[in-house]
Amino acid sequence: MIPTHPRFEKVKQSATDVIGTQAFELKQQGKSLVDFGIGEPFFNTPDHIKSAAKTAINNNITHYTPVGGLPVLKNAIINKLKRENNLTYGSSEVIVGVGAKQIIFNAFVATLMEDDEVIIPAPHWVSYPDMVLLAGAKPMILPTKAELGYGIEVDNLKRLMSDRVKWVIINSPSNPTGKVYSQQELEAIAKVLRKYPNTFILSDDIYEHVIFDKQAFCTLGQVAPDLKDRILLVNGVSKGYNMTGWRIGYGAGPEHLISALITLASQSTTNACSISQMAALAALEGPQDLHIKQRDYYQNLRDIFCSKLDTIPELDYVRSQGAFYMYVDCKKLIGKYTPKREKLTNDISVAHSLLHEAGVVVIPGSAFGSSPCFRVSLGVSKETLIEGCRRIKAYCMSLD
Repeated sequence: MIPTHPRFEKVKQSATDVIGTQAFELKQQGKSLVDFGIGEPFFNTPDHIKSAAKTAINNNITHYTPVGGLPVLKNAIINKLKRENNLTYGSSEVIVGVGAKQIIFNAFVATLMEDDEVIIPAPHWVSYPDMVLLAGAKPMILPTKAELGYGIEVDNLKRLMSDRVKWVIINSPSNPTGKVYSQQELEAIAKVLRKYPNTFILSDDIYEHVIFDKQAFCTLGQVAPDLKDRILLVNGVSKGYNMTGWRIGYGAGPEHLISALITLASQSTTNACSISQMAALAALEGPQDLHIKQRDYYQNLRDIFCSKLDTIPELDYVRSQGAFYMYVDCKKLIGKYTPKREKLTNDISVAHSLLHEAGVVVIPGSAFGSSPCFRVSLGVSKETLIEGCRRIKAYCMSLD
C-alpha cells in the first residue's frame, strides 16, 4: 500500500461527520432519533433565492465563472460589507469560494510554513486545528472559561503570542458556545495584536445574523480599522440565508492574500458553482427581514432549552449569545453508570450513550477542544427540542 503524507496521521475526520454517520445508520435501522448534532439552520432556502437559481439555469448561466467569483456577486458582497459593517473593500480584495470552509483552508495553505503557529480559542469549531495541521503548522489552543462566558482573556492571549504566530482566530458568534464579542472586547484584543505586525487575524463571521438579546454585531475590522490589511473576514450565505447545500462563502482581505487564494483555487477547485453564485446574489440583494424572523425563532428555542436544562441538576450551561447552539457542561455525569452498567468516562462516552440509549444526537466537547461537554444544535423544530430535552432528562435520571 502506498502511504499518505505523514501529516494525515495527525488529522482526524470531523467529529460532526462521524456522529452524523452513526446517527444515519441508526435511522436506517428504524431507531427514533432526536438530532441535535448537525450545524444547519432549521429553515429552508427562501423562495426568491430558489427562483433566482432557476432563472440562472434558464438563462444558461451554467458555464465557468472567474475563479474569484462573478463580478456582480463580488459587487454585492462589497455593498453588503459597506451597508452592514461599514467596511470598504475593492473587487481585488474579495473572493467567492466553495463555502467559507474552503476560504479558511486555502488561507492557511497559502500562508503557513513549518514552525508557524495559529492561536485557536477553545471551545472552537471542529475543523480549525486539523486545517492548521494539514497546512503543516502548529495549532496553539487558547482555553477559555465558562465562568467568563468563553471569551478570550487578554493576558492569556499575550502569553501565547510570539513572532511564530501567523494567525489568530476570532469566531463571533461562536460555534459551539454562542459567544459574541463586544466592541470593548475586540478593542482589547486588537491592542495585543497591534504589537505583532506579521500576524494575520481570521475573523470568522459566518453566524453574524444569528445574534440574540438585541446585541449589536461588530467585527474586528470595524473597531480596529488600522488592522484591516491583516484581517481576513470570512462569511457566507449558508447560516444566515439557509443555504448550506449551495456551498457559497466569501472572504475579504488584503489584496495580496486574496490574490494567493485565487491562485490556489485556480489550481484546485476553480470557481464556485455558477448557479449557486446567482442564488447568493439574490440572497444578498433581496429582502433582509428573514434575519429577524430566524433570530427570534432561535432565541425562543434557546430560552426553552435553558428552562428545560434548569430542571436537570446534572447538567450546566452558559447561556448562548448567538449562533444556534448551546454548549452543555456534563462533568457531573462522568463516573456515573448507565442502566447497562457501562461507566461514563468522558464526554465521548456520554455522547455515545445518549445516542444509543436515549436516541439523542449531540457532539462531544472533545471535538471542540473543551471537555467534558457536548454541543446541542437548536436548528430543529420546537417540538423536537422539547422531546429531546425530555429524553435527556430521563436519561440523566436513569444513571447512578
